[in-house]
Amino acid sequence: MTLPSLRLKANADRRLRAGHLWVYSNEVDTAATPLNAFAAGDQATLEAAGGKPLGIVGISPNNLICARLLSRDIRYSLDKSLLVHRIQVALSLRERLFDQPCYRLIYADADLLPGLIVDRFHDHLVVQIASATMERSKDAILEALVQVLKPRGVLWKNDSAARDADGLERYVDTAFGVVPEWLDLEENGVKFQTPVVQGQKSGWLYDHRLNRARLAPYVKGKRVLDLFCNVGGWGVQAAAFGASEVFCVDGSAFALDAVERNAALNGVAEKITCVEGDIFEALKELKNAEERFDVVITDPPAFVKRKKDLKNGEAAYRRLNEQAMRLLGKDGILVSASCSMHLPEDNLQNILLGSARHLDRNIQLLERGGQGPDHPVHPAIPETRYIKSLICRLLPNA
Repeated sequence: MTLPSLRLKANADRRLRAGHLWVYSNEVDTAATPLNAFAAGDQATLEAAGGKPLGIVGISPNNLICARLLSRDIRYSLDKSLLVHRIQVALSLRERLFDQPCYRLIYADADLLPGLIVDRFHDHLVVQIASATMERSKDAILEALVQVLKPRGVLWKNDSAARDADGLERYVDTAFGVVPEWLDLEENGVKFQTPVVQGQKSGWLYDHRLNRARLAPYVKGKRVLDLFCNVGGWGVQAAAFGASEVFCVDGSAFALDAVERNAALNGVAEKITCVEGDIFEALKELKNAEERFDVVITDPPAFVKRKKDLKNGEAAYRRLNEQAMRLLGKDGILVSASCSMHLPEDNLQNILLGSARHLDRNIQLLERGGQGPDHPVHPAIPETRYIKSLICRLLPNA
């Protein structure tokens, strides 16, 4: 197949040669290869200013990131053969790392398949497509996944706002086999059922797996508060790791029903108390009731979705963590997590320090955590590193 060319301006290839995968619209020589000649999802041969081929890209002509590198070898465009190869490479890493087939199998750019996310739940797959290039190739994606993994069912979970940039409709649909409303998974030796059809994103957030494992030595015999608990990833594991009592707080009744379901699945239902409502109102009510906890976990949704939201987002993180600190006992543990890509870890650390000093308490940073290795970071693309988790000890100022 002969592909059209997308040519770069002089010296615009330096970043790509250094390892990056993205092309910005202002780097394209639009006189030679106008972007409006392409449709979203087209593939093209990327060329340096002198005409030397750099690889195959998928095109999003109306976006700031107008092209993403699919292959550095112009012999290999995105087709079933390349997909099978990339899936097998990704699978070999996950099988080396995990004894249960429950993980993120494909993490977009970091697995050299930009715009594609695949989460695995034993014999079922949940697939998220965020680009027109991958949407056009979804039949080949499905064929490749079925060939490599032989799943019982595959779900298209294509309801993300990320699809809007390429003008793609949002939908959720069974692509192959049968996909139950709830899928089984195991994480850190704890069993869960998660609502993949109605749940957030793919239904489960594997990215904090290792950070949740770090809870074990801190929660045994302790009273724990889990804020923004979702379906119980943190709270149920805390109970399974030996916590004496866990309060799980979320604004979704559906999520809290899932918490109770997962608590019962692991025989810890008697340890779990579910609280439905606004998190900040719940924090205020717990403070007024003079409740105290040994461990507080804060894992909110992204407060900083765009760079321009940083100031307001940081204020929200400070408000949340400061109120959480007020509920900690004299020698309490705060687990402060963030999934905001645009919030640097140092900023979160400074927020925690400022909050502790405002409350006249000393703070020790005990552990730092990031996303698990099934969410590998592409060294040239800092946006692929988004998870932060800081475990801190709060002490009296004495």
